[in-house]
Amino acid sequence: MTTKLIDSDLVIGQLQLGKRPAVIAVDFSNGFTNKESPLGGEFETQLEANLKLVSAASDNNVPVFFTTVVYDNEQQASVFRQRLPDLNILQRGSHWVDIHQKFSEYIKLGNIIEKQHPSAFFSTSLASKLAALKVDSLIITGLTTSGCVRATCVDGLQHNLLCAVVPEACGDRNQSAHEMSLHDMHAKYAQVLPLTKVIEYFESL
Repeated sequence: MTTKLIDSDLVIGQLQLGKRPAVIAVDFSNGFTNKESPLGGEFETQLEANLKLVSAASDNNVPVFFTTVVYDNEQQASVFRQRLPDLNILQRGSHWVDIHQKFSEYIKLGNIIEKQHPSAFFSTSLASKLAALKVDSLIITGLTTSGCVRATCVDGLQHNLLCAVVPEACGDRNQSAHEMSLHDMHAKYAQVLPLTKVIEYFESL
């Protein structure tokens, strides 16, 4: 699977990333990364790209957060789950909600954000954690591009954060939806920046 980078001519107003970024790696849990999951797909390339980015962030003292969808009861996100019944596998205690083992060394106390809806911000502690760290820029990766990544990007903007999406580290089961969502985010809400540029940005801080 290849990702075509967005033409910079689409940028209406250039966004300069700030001095205090954080990474939010959206839903790299077993439920979305494992091909045996009804929610999963072939995302090995995206996992490896994200591992490079998370490693670079850690080396340069950039905070990293991971999200996972977790349900404790039938009432949580009941409409969303009615629309997408496969989400019901994401029960607390199931291995499906665990972050992929590739990232085990980067899991720390307090950097896993549990959510029930697409956005990493909706009814979670993410915004308060970012505010406490005085974060001004958000680097977004994850699964899936057209769903939870896009929702997190829009909410990041609505929290007045400078957002960048890393295409190599995002994936979708529908390649057309992936490309269209990157186009849409770049045109309206964020910058789509290649992995190499984001790593250079971390090293410049």
